[in-house]
Amino acid sequence: MSYRIGIVGGGNISDTHARAALEIPGVTVEAIYGQNAERVARLTAQYGGRAYASLESFLDHPDLDVVLLGSPSGLHADQGIAAARRGLHVLSEKPLDIGTQKVDLLIQECDSAGVKLGVFFQDRTSPDIAWLKRLIDAGGLGDPILASARVKWYRPPEYYAGSRWRGTWALDGGGALMNQGVHTADLLLWLFGDVRSVYAQTRTALHDIEVEDTAIACLTFASGAVGTLEATTAAYPGYPRRLELTGTNGTVVLESDRVISADLHSPPAEAPPAAEGSKNASASSATVSDVSGHRRVLEDFLSSVTNGGTPESDGREGRRSVALIEAIYASARTGAPTSPRGTGSTD
Repeated sequence: MSYRIGIVGGGNISDTHARAALEIPGVTVEAIYGQNAERVARLTAQYGGRAYASLESFLDHPDLDVVLLGSPSGLHADQGIAAARRGLHVLSEKPLDIGTQKVDLLIQECDSAGVKLGVFFQDRTSPDIAWLKRLIDAGGLGDPILASARVKWYRPPEYYAGSRWRGTWALDGGGALMNQGVHTADLLLWLFGDVRSVYAQTRTALHDIEVEDTAIACLTFASGAVGTLEATTAAYPGYPRRLELTGTNGTVVLESDRVISADLHSPPAEAPPAAEGSKNASASSATVSDVSGHRRVLEDFLSSVTNGGTPESDGREGRRSVALIEAIYASARTGAPTSPRGTGSTD
């Protein structure tokens, strides 16, 4: 199959989307839209396609099949709805949007149009994380007991000062949680299941921004397990993301998306990829230039278009992390436990 891709956005993530797309046989970049004409021109010169200065003219480009959204988070739903109404499949950068109400509208529009909707949660495709998912699904961790997730990163002041949208409620939808922590929120939900309630606190501790740069949440999962989620962009100089999951059969620890410890009463037959040693290091260690995760998500998405299945990270999966972070923000505002908002009519 061949697919004609349109890309929305002119930033670094759109460069990643273009590179990932062109690694897949039969995929071409046909059109790119963004508000920064210089960046869009540079992308089209490097990856092909026609540059557009308006969303409407971009969507009028003939014979597009799929639109990849790499624009500011608060624009994803509106732009995705516009694409769906043209019969185009939509694969969005995380988060799917900045609130569940807009996400629900996007899901409904894609359902009505009969097009696929997905989100780039490429961390799910990391070899060690995929191994952990298989382990949990097979009962190898036992009944879930405790989860601990830490995203202790650092962003310099210019990261926010040099952007019109980062660190704003209107377009970023939040800070360290909605932007940096959303991948980890997704992993907690994917691996440990739905969260029933949260109790949280947030702070703007370092940066001159509207939203939080530091947050901590206590989570109660539907299974009865408990956990914590920490996220910050104020932890100089920045530390690897860490995820610790404990069940009745033991504990698995991930750092930088690699299994660094798997202490299980009954070890599985399949060892984690990281245990295979240095020969696997390049495959399971992400780098700035690595687009393999995005490529795998796009390959899965295109396969669902071809075969009529559901993408691994579809719209409803993308909604879960938005609902969880939305509840964390609500708890931080009210000082009371809060439950993630249900899917309502999108169930």
